[in-house]
Amino acid sequence: MHVVRFFPIGNADSCLIELENGRRVLFDFADMHNADDQYDLRCDLEKELRDCLDGAKSIDVVAFTHLDTDHCARAKEVFHLEHAKKYQGGDRIKIETMWVPATAILEEGVKGQARTLRTEARQRFIEGEGIRVFGRPEKLDQFLKDRGIDPKTRRNLITDAGTLCPEFNLGSDGVEFFVHSPFAETCGDSVEYRNGSAIFMQATFVVGGRTTKMILSADVPHEVIDDIVRITRFHKNDHRLEWDINNVPHHCSYLSLADDKGKDKTVPVERLKWLYEEQGRSGGLLVSTSKPIPTNDDDKQPPHRQAASYYKDVASDLGGEWLVTMEHPDKNKPKPLVIEIGATGSKRRKIAAAGAATVLGGAAPRAGRRR
Repeated sequence: MHVVRFFPIGNADSCLIELENGRRVLFDFADMHNADDQYDLRCDLEKELRDCLDGAKSIDVVAFTHLDTDHCARAKEVFHLEHAKKYQGGDRIKIETMWVPATAILEEGVKGQARTLRTEARQRFIEGEGIRVFGRPEKLDQFLKDRGIDPKTRRNLITDAGTLCPEFNLGSDGVEFFVHSPFAETCGDSVEYRNGSAIFMQATFVVGGRTTKMILSADVPHEVIDDIVRITRFHKNDHRLEWDINNVPHHCSYLSLADDKGKDKTVPVERLKWLYEEQGRSGGLLVSTSKPIPTNDDDKQPPHRQAASYYKDVASDLGGEWLVTMEHPDKNKPKPLVIEIGATGSKRRKIAAAGAATVLGGAAPRAGRRR
């Protein structure tokens, strides 16, 4: 059995994948909890992660989908970083391989956590080990040439969209990761556009011959997802956008569905409508890594109730579940959302609590759904 964990950290992302063979992949780390605020319901992410590691000193892969604070807060306090001794020693967690988009290396003018992680990514890339970079813009080659490095000697560390990550395979690990974004055109001159050039992947798990597919979409806007769908369908790779678990983008922002929020429900652009309504498989789980869904529009920031209304309808049509990390199992006492992946597919690990996440299993899956 594989296990996927989403953590209640507000409008922020962190997803830990624990494979049946003991390997681990962490997508983003944003420890947003304020220990001085007794009313802060966000979890202590460092503690949760260390509990999951159960004494292990390293993680096989840590992916930073992009370098916004809500995806990397306190990373430099928790992880062992190779580029400076002040980030080493003690009980810091080692990163065997770091996954980053090209912008994490190329972006200029960054500060704080982003600057520290950029320095770490740059050193690993220059040294030629312990990193995988997604996207292949010409500026990445120029970055190497400026430092006297032949770009050909780093090609093995760069993975293009439309290919599989070499660190994992179905035979040995029971999982493969297919890269959808960033692609070259999203990593051009506007390297500061982090959300648009973030890592977007499909993970395919196999247990006992049963496949379970998960979409990890970071904070990408609908224009980028539209391009992903267009390119994927052009190459007749529709199966690479099928999903049983969908970590919906950008903390349930309507802008990851369409430009128009809608009065009560966001209507997605056509290609995204296809992605959610045709590619979701029976019993699908949609996960929003966000604050509780509001009942009004007072806050312009996500989550947006209109986007949530759409996703909830998709879950209902699939006979699945709509899950919000800060509402699971109860918005007054959120706990990590744990999804088990086994020979019968994926299921949410139940937690006995009042106000648990709504199960929408009573709705019959729409015709044509695959499982």
